[in-house]
Parts: sequence; C-alpha cells; structure tokens
Amino acid sequence: MKLNIFYSIPVDDILKGIMQLHRNIFGDSEDLVSKMKSKPQLLVLTAMDGEKVIGYKMGYALGEDTFYSWLGGVDPEYRENGIASMLMEKQHEYLIELGYKIVRTKTMNKWRGMLILNIRHGFDVIETYKDEKGLHKIVLEKRLHS
Repeated sequence: MKLNIFYSIPVDDILKGIMQLHRNIFGDSEDLVSKMKSKPQLLVLTAMDGEKVIGYKMGYALGEDTFYSWLGGVDPEYRENGIASMLMEKQHEYLIELGYKIVRTKTMNKWRGMLILNIRHGFDVIETYKDEKGLHKIVLEKRLHS
C-alpha cells in the first residue's frame, strides 16, 4: 500500500478512483468535484493498492490555524487493516507541518466506526446539533501537537 498527498484536486485517474470509492460508500458523487474546487487549501490523501484507490481523506482550511477534515472512506474490501488510521495520522502530520493547531470534523451516529476512530485518535466531542434536514450531527475537535 502506498499513501499519496495532493495539495489540490488530484490527477485524472486518482480523482476517478476517489469519486468511484465515494459513490460506493456514500451513494453519490455528483457534485464532489465542484465542492472540492470551492474549498480553500484543499488537502487530499489517498491510500493505493497498485493503481486502485482503496482509501481517501480530504479536508480544507477553516481559518489560519484550524483545518476541517471533511470527507474520507476506505473500500469495504480493505477495512479492518488500519488504513483509515494511517490516513488520519498522515493527515495530522501534514497539518502540523503546515502550521495548523486544530483539526475539526463532523460525523453522525450512523457512521459509528468513524466516530470511534476519531475518539481513539484524540478528538473530543465539542457540539451536537440537528441540521436543516433534521439529521443529528456530532462535531469533534483535536488539538495538534508538534
């Protein structure tokens, strides 16, 4: 397995792999590229098995010292191998190098694996709320230490 990092939207084949994986996990990737284009200081990490994207993690700047870890997932066939943890740890290493002090993310109860992963990696629940669709969201935050 190989990890890649991109400081903008990845090249064609990798972007197609991310979109396919995103669609498989979340059911849709219609406007993913346009959303990626709108994010300030986009950071994308991918886990690769040869040419296949088997995991990804992306986020963007929320402010000078805060980064929002936005989207990510691992191919169901490759889960339980620590790939999500590796992507998260590598993302946090890069964020520290880039000068960020805080990383924030959101999840929902239905994504329990992600909630547990975040807590295991030092995130604290800082807020919960219901969005405009009535979905309960959990906001988590972690202080980064160099």
